[in-house]
Order: sequence, then structure tokens, then C-alpha cells
Amino acid sequence: MTEEERPGAGAWVPDRISLRSLEEAVQSCRGCELYRDATQAVMGEGRLGSALMLLGEQPGDQEDRQGHPFVGPAGGVLHDALADAGIDPDDVFTTNVVKHFRWSGTRGRRRIHQSPSRAHVAACGPWLEAELELVRPRGVVLLGGTAGKAVYGASFRVGAARGEPMTWPATSAARRPPDWVLATTHPSAVLRADDRAATYDGLVADLRVAAALLAGT
Repeated sequence: MTEEERPGAGAWVPDRISLRSLEEAVQSCRGCELYRDATQAVMGEGRLGSALMLLGEQPGDQEDRQGHPFVGPAGGVLHDALADAGIDPDDVFTTNVVKHFRWSGTRGRRRIHQSPSRAHVAACGPWLEAELELVRPRGVVLLGGTAGKAVYGASFRVGAARGEPMTWPATSAARRPPDWVLATTHPSAVLRADDRAATYDGLVADLRVAAALLAGT
């Protein structure tokens, strides 16, 4: 797809934003080519005014089929980790930097995840900007490298930044930036890890930092 064919999502974001208007509008988005192979777009979910936004990479196979973020195996890991970190799921808004599922080939009945490119992340950026303006979270947890690069640029590395509070970069568009940002591994990394217990414990430890920041301690 050329730059002319990948115009970005801005033209599809409604002037008056609400959770419903974003969910309806994103289904028509043609900001990049990923809509062609996806079942549907998957917008973020949660309540307005949620103190915490969890920002992942893109919908997976189950998310694409069901139309909700983090309902597949990685979502189960994330749900457990939030509980173990003492974070109320009712005070969390969960979303991804890319709203359509990018995949390549199948394994049985499951479509195989393919990471979105920087061009896809950039094209989808206006949806995230709208979510941030609408939800106005106090903090954002970046789940994995793609989310980190979407906010901080190509040089971002999760391993160098995880677990340490950061400020929202002035170079990243957001009319209402959060007070703080925290990076951690994507929960899917737990499922791929040789030592799942240790990787899971690391995720929970980072989320406990977020819980402390939300508590003001």
C-alpha cells in the first residue's frame, strides 16, 4: 500500500467523540490496508474517567472474532496479573495502538499474529488520540514494545524502561496527556516464555508500581 493508499485514520474519527461514536466509526476506517483481512475493528473498552489505560499492540485472533480487546489467552494472563497487582478492573480502560488484526497464515483454525509495522501504528494514531481525550486516564501502562514505540519512537526498548514511571513525551500527540506512563512486557510474552512463572511475576511487579502510582504512594 502506498502513502496515498494509507491516508491514516484521521478522516474517520468523528468530530464529536463518545465511546459509541468511536466504536461505530472505526468499523468504517480505511486508514490503512489492515481492514481488508480483519473481521472487524476492535476499539478500546472501559468506562469514561478510568484512572488507568492499558495500551497493547493490536487485537489477536480471538479479539478479532469477538470484537473486544484482550479476550484471548493473553487477556486471561492480563486479567490475572491485574488481580494479583491489586488493580480494580472496573477502573481500567483497555485498548491497543492498532485496531485491526494483522495476521499471516494459519495454524489449525487459528490465524497467526503478525506484528503491525510502524506505518500501521502511525496510520491508527488518531484513534488512540481520541481515546486519550475521551477517557482522560491518570496513567498509561504500555504493554510491550509496539505500544512503547508508538508513544516514544523507534528507539524505545521495554527492557530498558520497564517498571519506571515516565512522562508522556511532548513529541507524541495528545491533547490530554496522562500524568505518568509505565512500561512492562506484553502479557503474551508470558505465554511464550521458557520460565512462565518468572515472566508473570515480572509483569505483576510492574503493575504493582502502577497500582502504587494510582494510590498516590
